[in-house]
Amino acid sequence: MKKDQSAEGKKTVQTPTTLYLAIELSNTKWKLAFSNGSKNRFVTIDARDLNRFRRKVDEARKRLELASNAQIVSCYEAGRDGFWIHRFLTDEGIENIVVDSASIEVNRRHRRAKTDRLDAGKLVSMLMRYHGGEKKLWAVLRVPSVADEDARQLHRELKVLKGEKTMHGIFWLASISESA
Repeated sequence: MKKDQSAEGKKTVQTPTTLYLAIELSNTKWKLAFSNGSKNRFVTIDARDLNRFRRKVDEARKRLELASNAQIVSCYEAGRDGFWIHRFLTDEGIENIVVDSASIEVNRRHRRAKTDRLDAGKLVSMLMRYHGGEKKLWAVLRVPSVADEDARQLHRELKVLKGEKTMHGIFWLASISESA
């Protein structure tokens, strides 16, 4: 935050300089949670609609009264989309971290409501705490190179194929036992 002093020198006004962005990913929709440290804004976009994503980031900057060159810090939970989103965000000049979803704190005493909006709000508040210096808040994942990620994909595909082979064998055995 920058401090601006008035002509009298008595008032100090805090001007936010960072836009915080948390992305809650799902298969068809992304929930974006923006914050400037005091106000929050939530937006839903279609998954992987990168042009609309850029527009919503620019709109959030304006609505949260941030400069066009304000620093943007973002996060999302690691999942099925892999790390291409991280690469896209860093190419856009956004400082991003990928969080291990198992390391996110959850209140275990109460039954927890589960919506994308609540999850995105929780992520953006934790991102502000992390960016403020609470580094042990969650586990940040190391983003593999494209080659390393591709190499892991082959292993995953082989595992899926082995599972399908087993499933077909079970169906074949079931069909034999029914006809006997």
